[in-house]
Amino acid sequence: MFVGERMSHPVISVSPETPIHDALALFKKEHIRRAPVIKNGKLVGIISETDLLNASPSPVSSLSIWEMNYLLSKVTVKQVMTKKVMTVEEDTPIEEAARIMADNKIGGLPVLRSGKVVGIITETDLFKIFLELMGARDKGVRVTALLNNKPGELAKITKAIANAGGNFIAFGQFAGEDPSTQLVTFKVEGMTKADVRKAIWNVGKEVWDIR
Repeated sequence: MFVGERMSHPVISVSPETPIHDALALFKKEHIRRAPVIKNGKLVGIISETDLLNASPSPVSSLSIWEMNYLLSKVTVKQVMTKKVMTVEEDTPIEEAARIMADNKIGGLPVLRSGKVVGIITETDLFKIFLELMGARDKGVRVTALLNNKPGELAKITKAIANAGGNFIAFGQFAGEDPSTQLVTFKVEGMTKADVRKAIWNVGKEVWDIR
């Protein structure tokens, strides 16, 4: 799966000359929390809702509403945006985009095609993918099991479920308690909880949860 398949597009952008008051109104209207800043077709920055709110007068300010509106009208996006922007290409693997966002503690990445912004991939997009990966919206029996981290262990689980007439609708593999183990969480349909328990109870190292 690549970024281009799951990015939000067409992208909603702002100009560096946009007053922050107008940018906040746009964010509220479009239900977004960040937007690339584009000038003459080129990416020059990125602005987040937090950037905009931090640039606004405090609610406990002694300024009058007219004074605050005047000050806000003078502050533009270019004064509060992040200028050094991390980006990804359309063909970037989705997990690589997630790694970049996690390692740099950022909530979104503009997506480029031949130097032009064609979308944005955000933490919300990644959460939706995680929901699909774990089958959160699908009905079935959910299992969490600890396996030995060696060849053939996953095959034992999948074979046991298949032989019992079950069908996998979600499967995730995660780090175990130490390098010698791996944790798997999966969801199957076509089987009852009792059927699943019987099929896998003696397969692998330990069954942690069946529901």
